[in-house]
Amino acid sequence: MKNWQLTNGYLSDFNDWQPLFAESQALGDAIELTPAHWELITFLRRYFVEFDMAPPMRLLTKAVAMRLGAEKGNSLYLYTLFPDGPAKQAARYAGLPKPTSCI
Repeated sequence: MKNWQLTNGYLSDFNDWQPLFAESQALGDAIELTPAHWELITFLRRYFVEFDMAPPMRLLTKAVAMRLGAEKGNSLYLYTLFPDGPAKQAARYAGLPKPTSCI
């Protein structure tokens, strides 16, 4: 297993990310990644490339709704995938920095 460089639990360099990183983070959280998880992880990585930021929760739900549909762009759905807080937990899996408004 690769030894990733982390800062406060988040990958230090976005470019060091690999799918194995997300899988290892999920394993530590006792979550089995499904295609729905991967859809959001991929979405977040693309979002970061486009906007150079990890979206906070409110912005995340709006952006997901616009790009993936209203049924996926809501807090209830996102919390079923990432119960520890979709914005911060999914950002961590995606190799993004911690969203600025997450505590």
